[in-house]
Amino acid sequence: MTEVAFHFNVPDKLVYSCRLLRKAWSSGARVVVTAEPDTLSRLDQMLWTFSALEFVPHCRLTAAPVTVAATPVVLAGSLQACPHHDVLVNLGPQVPEGFERFERFIELVTLDDDDRAAARSRWKHYTDRGYAMKRHDLASAGTP
Repeated sequence: MTEVAFHFNVPDKLVYSCRLLRKAWSSGARVVVTAEPDTLSRLDQMLWTFSALEFVPHCRLTAAPVTVAATPVVLAGSLQACPHHDVLVNLGPQVPEGFERFERFIELVTLDDDDRAAARSRWKHYTDRGYAMKRHDLASAGTP
Protein backbone atom coordinates (compact mmCIF):
# COMPACT_ATOMS: atom_id res chain seq x y z
CA MET A 1 0.00 0.00 0.00
CA THR A 2 1.17 3.52 -0.79
CA GLU A 3 2.92 5.37 2.05
CA VAL A 4 1.28 8.82 2.36
CA ALA A 5 3.10 11.69 4.07
CA PHE A 6 1.92 15.25 4.61
CA HIS A 7 4.46 18.04 5.09
CA PHE A 8 2.58 20.81 6.91
CA ASN A 9 3.40 24.49 7.47
CA VAL A 10 5.54 24.77 4.36
CA PRO A 11 6.41 28.49 4.08
CA ASP A 12 6.89 28.42 0.28
CA LYS A 13 5.76 25.34 -1.61
CA LEU A 14 8.05 25.83 -4.61
CA VAL A 15 11.22 26.62 -2.65
CA TYR A 16 10.55 23.66 -0.36
CA SER A 17 9.89 21.48 -3.41
CA CYS A 18 13.28 22.39 -4.86
CA ARG A 19 15.01 21.37 -1.64
CA LEU A 20 12.95 18.19 -1.35
CA LEU A 21 13.67 17.23 -4.95
CA ARG A 22 17.38 17.95 -4.55
CA LYS A 23 17.46 15.68 -1.49
CA ALA A 24 15.48 12.95 -3.25
CA TRP A 25 17.68 13.07 -6.34
CA SER A 26 20.90 12.98 -4.29
CA SER A 27 19.59 9.85 -2.54
CA GLY A 28 18.90 8.15 -5.88
CA ALA A 29 15.10 8.40 -5.75
CA ARG A 30 12.99 8.86 -8.86
CA VAL A 31 10.20 11.40 -8.37
CA VAL A 32 7.13 12.57 -10.23
CA VAL A 33 5.74 16.00 -9.31
CA THR A 34 2.13 16.78 -10.15
CA ALA A 35 0.41 20.17 -10.02
CA GLU A 36 -1.53 22.69 -12.05
CA PRO A 37 0.24 23.71 -15.30
CA ASP A 38 1.21 27.17 -14.01
CA THR A 39 2.74 25.70 -10.85
CA LEU A 40 4.71 23.16 -12.88
CA SER A 41 6.04 25.95 -15.12
CA ARG A 42 7.19 27.99 -12.13
CA LEU A 43 8.78 24.91 -10.52
CA ASP A 44 10.54 24.08 -13.79
CA GLN A 45 12.09 27.58 -13.84
CA MET A 46 13.04 27.42 -10.16
CA LEU A 47 14.78 24.07 -10.56
CA TRP A 48 17.05 25.72 -13.14
CA THR A 49 17.90 28.67 -10.91
CA PHE A 50 17.46 27.89 -7.20
CA SER A 51 21.07 26.83 -6.61
CA ALA A 52 24.08 28.06 -8.55
CA LEU A 53 26.16 25.01 -7.60
CA GLU A 54 23.60 22.22 -7.87
CA PHE A 55 21.31 21.09 -10.63
CA VAL A 56 18.38 18.74 -10.21
CA PRO A 57 17.89 16.84 -13.48
CA HIS A 58 14.26 17.19 -14.45
CA CYS A 59 11.94 17.30 -17.44
CA ARG A 60 8.29 17.57 -18.34
CA LEU A 61 6.31 14.41 -18.97
CA THR A 62 5.74 15.80 -22.47
CA ALA A 63 9.47 15.51 -23.33
CA ALA A 64 10.73 12.77 -25.63
CA PRO A 65 10.04 9.32 -24.12
CA VAL A 66 13.76 8.48 -23.96
CA THR A 67 14.38 11.70 -21.99
CA VAL A 68 11.48 11.05 -19.61
CA ALA A 69 12.65 7.49 -18.98
CA ALA A 70 16.19 8.65 -18.14
CA THR A 71 15.30 11.67 -15.98
CA PRO A 72 15.01 11.25 -12.19
CA VAL A 73 12.50 14.11 -11.66
CA VAL A 74 9.50 14.32 -13.95
CA LEU A 75 6.98 17.19 -13.87
CA ALA A 76 3.56 15.84 -14.84
CA GLY A 77 0.11 17.38 -15.12
CA SER A 78 -1.35 13.87 -15.37
CA LEU A 79 -0.11 10.58 -13.95
CA GLN A 80 -1.34 8.38 -16.81
CA ALA A 81 1.98 7.90 -18.65
CA CYS A 82 4.51 8.18 -15.82
CA PRO A 83 7.76 6.28 -16.45
CA HIS A 84 7.95 4.95 -12.88
CA HIS A 85 5.91 4.77 -9.69
CA ASP A 86 8.50 5.39 -6.98
CA VAL A 87 7.76 8.76 -5.33
CA LEU A 88 4.96 11.22 -6.10
CA VAL A 89 4.87 14.81 -4.83
CA ASN A 90 1.54 16.66 -5.09
CA LEU A 91 1.62 20.45 -5.25
CA GLY A 92 -1.99 20.72 -6.40
CA PRO A 93 -5.23 21.16 -4.48
CA GLN A 94 -6.87 17.87 -5.59
CA VAL A 95 -6.25 14.18 -4.93
CA PRO A 96 -4.21 13.12 -7.97
CA GLU A 97 -5.88 10.36 -9.94
CA GLY A 98 -3.62 7.31 -9.85
CA PHE A 99 -1.59 8.25 -6.73
CA GLU A 100 -2.14 4.74 -5.35
CA ARG A 101 0.24 3.29 -7.97
CA PHE A 102 3.21 5.00 -6.27
CA GLU A 103 5.26 3.51 -3.46
CA ARG A 104 5.52 6.85 -1.63
CA PHE A 105 3.31 9.89 -1.89
CA ILE A 106 4.08 13.32 -0.41
CA GLU A 107 1.59 16.16 0.00
CA LEU A 108 2.91 19.67 0.64
CA VAL A 109 0.72 22.08 2.60
CA THR A 110 1.44 25.79 3.09
CA LEU A 111 0.24 28.18 5.79
CA ASP A 112 -2.50 29.52 3.49
CA ASP A 113 -6.01 28.89 4.85
CA ASP A 114 -7.39 27.67 1.51
CA ASP A 115 -4.44 25.31 1.04
CA ARG A 116 -4.89 23.95 4.56
CA ALA A 117 -8.64 23.40 4.01
CA ALA A 118 -7.98 21.51 0.76
CA ALA A 119 -5.32 19.44 2.56
CA ARG A 120 -7.80 18.49 5.30
CA SER A 121 -10.14 17.19 2.63
CA ARG A 122 -7.35 15.18 0.99
CA TRP A 123 -6.23 13.82 4.39
CA LYS A 124 -9.78 12.61 5.04
CA HIS A 125 -9.91 11.04 1.57
CA TYR A 126 -6.77 8.99 2.26
CA THR A 127 -7.65 7.99 5.83
CA ASP A 128 -11.17 6.96 4.78
CA ARG A 129 -9.52 4.53 2.37
CA GLY A 130 -7.23 3.03 5.01
CA TYR A 131 -3.92 4.65 4.13
CA ALA A 132 -1.46 4.97 7.01
CA MET A 133 -0.64 8.65 7.30
CA LYS A 134 2.67 10.25 8.23
CA ARG A 135 2.72 13.84 9.44
CA HIS A 136 5.73 16.14 9.17
CA ASP A 137 5.08 19.50 10.80
CA LEU A 138 7.75 21.96 9.68
CA ALA A 139 6.70 24.49 12.34
CA SER A 140 7.49 22.10 15.19
CA ALA A 141 10.61 20.81 13.42
CA GLY A 142 12.02 24.34 13.17
CA THR A 143 12.39 24.11 9.40
CA PRO A 144 12.33 27.53 7.70
